Parts: sequence; structure tokens; C-alpha cells
Amino acid sequence: MPVQLLWPAPDPAPDLLELYRTPPEPWLRLNFVSSLDGAGHVGGRSEPLSGRADKRVFGLLRMLCDALVVGAGTVREENYHALRLDERRRAWRVAAGLPEYPTLVVVSARGRLDPGHRALAEAPVRPVVVTHRRTDPGRLADVADIVAAGEHEVDLAAALAALRERGHRQILSEGGPRLFGSLTAAGLVDELCLTVSPLLAGPGADRITTGPAVETPQALTLRHALLAEGSLLLRYTR
Repeated sequence: MPVQLLWPAPDPAPDLLELYRTPPEPWLRLNFVSSLDGAGHVGGRSEPLSGRADKRVFGLLRMLCDALVVGAGTVREENYHALRLDERRRAWRVAAGLPEYPTLVVVSARGRLDPGHRALAEAPVRPVVVTHRRTDPGRLADVADIVAAGEHEVDLAAALAALRERGHRQILSEGGPRLFGSLTAAGLVDELCLTVSPLLAGPGADRITTGPAVETPQALTLRHALLAEGSLLLRYTR
């Protein structure tokens, strides 16, 4: 499955690892896929929009991160598995001085997560659940570390600061749309990796972001554009 670099300089066989390396400072990267007409899902799930190249980059970004942050609704709706990597990616992480696996971080304002969900119960390293101080985590504390950020609602800036204090400097988020919208509104997004799938999903599907309107749009800069099997894989940073 060939992946071509279109921009900034054409290359029929680009080094994806180098293209997706992040700067050394703390960094928040988001990864999403969208249809040509702006749909963030088909039938309630993003997986039908994803092709082989998108899955390849999806795995690469997980390999590079310290922690994967995702909303509780996305864990349920996308039927998340435990955050595991294959042997080759684990070996790369160990050689790079990273823990064998990244840490799964689930954001849940209500704490209504099933502690038996496989993403938590089968995680290779103890996950983290981010919530606020008015939430009773209950049995979640048996399977995950609890980070309370904010008094009545989740304070995402405080949550990211707490994660970085735990050593998670390179953070990846796969959504969902409400978490994306909240991170944008809080001015916390450093990077967006967006795959544009060559599909028309039609009306009805939500966008990849949702929530209250943002007062001032944030400008990002295109870092590269890849082409694979009709999909465009774009990387934008602040």
C-alpha cells in the first residue's frame, strides 16, 4: 500500500516516522478521520471511514505518544479495545527510552464507566480516568487512577497539567467530537492529524468536533500532505 508525500516536496516513499515526530516540548496531538463532505462517522462509528493508510498512521501515532486521551462516550461507541501495541512497536518504544505501552486516559465528567470494560480491565498498564471533584468514581478506582480536575466540570487545562506531572508529555487524543471541541475552546490543541476519506457520507452525520462555538478561530499551519489509495493524510500544527 504505497503512501506518497505530496507536500512540502514530492516523495514516493516518505519516512513516516520522521514526518510524524513531535517537538520535544509538551505536545497535544489530535487524530481524526473525516469524509469528503465533513462527516465524522458512518452509522455512529468512525471506523468505516478509515482505510489502510489511516490505520497505519493511527498505529504509528499511538506508538509515539506517552498517553492516549479519549472521551468516555468514544470508548463506548467505538467499542475500544485495551491499548496494546505489537511486538515491533513495543521494541521501538523501549529502544527510545519509553515505557513499553502508552497509558490510556479516559475523560468522564459523570464517571459512568463500566470498570469491567475491556479498555480498562484488560489494559496492559493501569489506565487513568479524568473527572472532576464532584464525581464519585466508585469502583473505577479499583481499575484506574483517578485524576480530579475541576470543581463542577472537567478542567482540561488542569487535567493536561496533571498528566504532564505524571510524565505524560506527548499526548495523543482520538476524540470524540465533544472532547475535540472542548480542547479547541480551551486553546489546548497543538496539532491535528486529519485523514480525508474519499467517501460521501451524506447528510445527518456529525462533524469531527462539537460543542459551544469558539469565539476566535485558531490558525494552524500545514506541515505535510500524504496521498494513499485516494485518501489525503494531513498534518497541521500551531
